[in-house]
Amino acid sequence: MNQHPDWLNHAYKESLKKISTLSKKIGVSFPHVCLSDGYNCEDASFWTSGFWGGLLWLAYRETKEESLKKLAINIEQELNVPLCDFYDIHHDVGFMYLPTAVVNYQWTGNEEARRSGLIAASHLAGRFNLKGQFIRAWTDRVDPNSTGWAIIDCLMNLPLLFWASKEEHDPRFKHIAIAHADTVLKHFVRDDWTVPHIVSFDPETGEKIENLGGQGLGPDSVWSRGQAWAIYGFAIAARETGKAEYLTASKNIANYFLSHLPEDQVPYWDFRTADKDKHVRDSSAAACTASGLLELSMLLEDPTEKSFYYDSALGILQGLYENYADFSDQQDAILTKGTVSYPVNKHVNVPIIYGDYYFIEALAKVHGQPGLF
Repeated sequence: MNQHPDWLNHAYKESLKKISTLSKKIGVSFPHVCLSDGYNCEDASFWTSGFWGGLLWLAYRETKEESLKKLAINIEQELNVPLCDFYDIHHDVGFMYLPTAVVNYQWTGNEEARRSGLIAASHLAGRFNLKGQFIRAWTDRVDPNSTGWAIIDCLMNLPLLFWASKEEHDPRFKHIAIAHADTVLKHFVRDDWTVPHIVSFDPETGEKIENLGGQGLGPDSVWSRGQAWAIYGFAIAARETGKAEYLTASKNIANYFLSHLPEDQVPYWDFRTADKDKHVRDSSAAACTASGLLELSMLLEDPTEKSFYYDSALGILQGLYENYADFSDQQDAILTKGTVSYPVNKHVNVPIIYGDYYFIEALAKVHGQPGLF
């Protein structure tokens, strides 16, 4: 750790220390956003339910604190309930089971965890719309109009399919992941290398209907966390397939993101937001992008390009550390000012569990550790 600047070592050390402390308070639950009286927790079926377990595994890998491992495994057992219930399971099973069940299996050889990961991958594959070549988002319980919807977030679920293909020596999962990534490349990515949150397709014919704003300002806006998902998701797809077009997309979307950041390196919730709303930030988009840029830099051979994206990731992490990180015991989270969804004024400028997850994952990568998936 000593070869890094003091702030990087301090950020990593204090983040791990805080996760260890919070583990005793949060326990087996599924925290989402941190409010004045602590984290609010969601059901196990909620899309963010894997991040707390993932944070515990990240901390355990570095500290070898057995209580963190035990707690992560207990959380995973709770996640098996919605997996077997089926009705409330959705496209975000990658977010849920990659940093929990799949990590458990890879690090401990636990066969039950392997089974959970494969069930989740099979469910994700089963959501593939053959006509439209996309993985359907959400369920009718979330929105009855979502039968033909695909969202940019789902790029981050594709590693579950790539893992399942390798684990089962069965290319079917991989082919679905590639087909979905190709559809995102064709129908989401605009000429200026930005992406919308949602694209609506006719579920019967597969034809694209329109872009939808979703959690962004509107159909033509640039929701910052959506860009983060695209940067990181395309980098992983490039890593798993070697396809140059995914690498190009990741780089160019990253270039847009980086060139539109404010001085403190943390984006507004939407890059095209009105001036009056520029107080609304999304630290989670910054943290996810930092981790994605580190992933991207590892795929590049040109030393200048590699250094550019690596140094850009460090710049974002330093901006987060200096302006948004709270390592005290005053709140049950690390990063402040994340925004879930400003259009519906849902959880604005508050700490979010996945902001902390990607912040610590990025710090771990800088300190020589790979991401969890």
